[in-house]
Amino acid sequence: METKTFDAIVVGGGPGGYVAAIRLGQLGKRTALVERESLGGVCVNWGCIPSKALIAAANLVEDVRHAASRGILAEPPRIDLDRLRQFKDEVVKKLVGGVAQLEKGNGVEVVRGTGTLTSATSVEVEGAAGKARLEAPAILVATGARPVQIPGFEFGDGVWSAKEAVDVPEIPGRLVVIGGGVIGLELGTVYAKLGSRLTVVEALPGLLTGTDPDAVRFVQRGLKARGAEVLVNAKAKKLERQEKGLLVTVEADGAERVIEADKVLVAVGFRPNTERLGLEATGVKLDARGYVSVNERYQTSVPSVYAFGDVTGPPFLAHKASKEAEIAAEVVAGKRSERDWVALPGAIFTDPEVASVGLSEEEARRQGLEPIVGKFSFGALGRALAIQHGEGFVKVVADRESKLLLGVTIAGPEASDLIAEATLALEMGAYLEDVALTIHAHPTLPEAFMEACKAALGEAIHMLNRPERPRKGKAGASAEA
Repeated sequence: METKTFDAIVVGGGPGGYVAAIRLGQLGKRTALVERESLGGVCVNWGCIPSKALIAAANLVEDVRHAASRGILAEPPRIDLDRLRQFKDEVVKKLVGGVAQLEKGNGVEVVRGTGTLTSATSVEVEGAAGKARLEAPAILVATGARPVQIPGFEFGDGVWSAKEAVDVPEIPGRLVVIGGGVIGLELGTVYAKLGSRLTVVEALPGLLTGTDPDAVRFVQRGLKARGAEVLVNAKAKKLERQEKGLLVTVEADGAERVIEADKVLVAVGFRPNTERLGLEATGVKLDARGYVSVNERYQTSVPSVYAFGDVTGPPFLAHKASKEAEIAAEVVAGKRSERDWVALPGAIFTDPEVASVGLSEEEARRQGLEPIVGKFSFGALGRALAIQHGEGFVKVVADRESKLLLGVTIAGPEASDLIAEATLALEMGAYLEDVALTIHAHPTLPEAFMEACKAALGEAIHMLNRPERPRKGKAGASAEA
């Protein structure tokens, strides 16, 4: 068996692994990147990128359908599935090729195959070319996570995971989505816009657990406007396959009902890819749920082994994995680096989009803070009305006494882009006045963030400033402008 020696070995070529390899190369470390499938991992190939390409296409379909309201007459749009898949695949192919060029340009050697740790400093790779042994004083594990299956609804034969859903094999007339989280609602919305009759089955009392309830109400309203049925406190119990389709038995609020479907999308969570990696035999400790335990420098219980991204647990965010990867790479290279960010944004590409960063009002109270809240509706914003997307709002949370900005939630048009300014504001330690006094171009969507900060101060221009409403309980009063 051939043996190669490196300064560092990265196992997994997703948004954590490929970024770590690039950063290590930039820092002068001879690096091997082990990947058994396509560079870019789930995010680029079957997740973030293809789903957003499909979301953009579905949004275009809906815009054409409603173009007459803007005085533009067009024929009802028709979907060419082959061309739609080609468009999505071209986007993915371009990004995968870009990752490969970046690895090559930074001196990273990509090793194709399945990697297994055989010691704290060695990895055995089995691929099409046979077996190879790689040795290095540092090993970085970024193997990610995979969708959870539920009994009776195993993937295949009419049951999709997100991977099958983004390949758009067909547009089912009736689609049941099990799981009202981010992936289920993003892809469910795509298919609803493309023409599927959508039913969402969520076991918990509400959709998008952990998301601002005001934002969730707008998302749920959007689903219903597109003909979707949303069932909460509902569990999928049984799947039957018949000649004319699928029968999904659901128990909702203690009563059973049967839903007819052509396809079922299961999106109920993830589990870490830690099996058969050799981690435990090497001495790397996992937590109770099977995720790799790490410190602030992303070292595991074995000092020479590092881990980051989805394999270390939620939140499952590509940009989180990439940032963690940079930190781990810098630590391996001898730099003083550790997890120290203030703000970690998240974005949900439903309709409307939802994005948030920092603390919610409830979270601030749980931390012993006394928050003040400002809220501004996109329905009062000129740019939002001009593009016919006046649904949603920007909500800011700040410390009452100091006016330090603590968190921001945005539900509405381009929320995933708008959250960047809020993230920078939190990272830089901005106060409400800092944003409120910053001149924002008009007419633009970011004006809503400025107005929300003004509203928290009682100084909003394009809405009435309401007096504070006393809040009952020990926490004291709260202001929501």
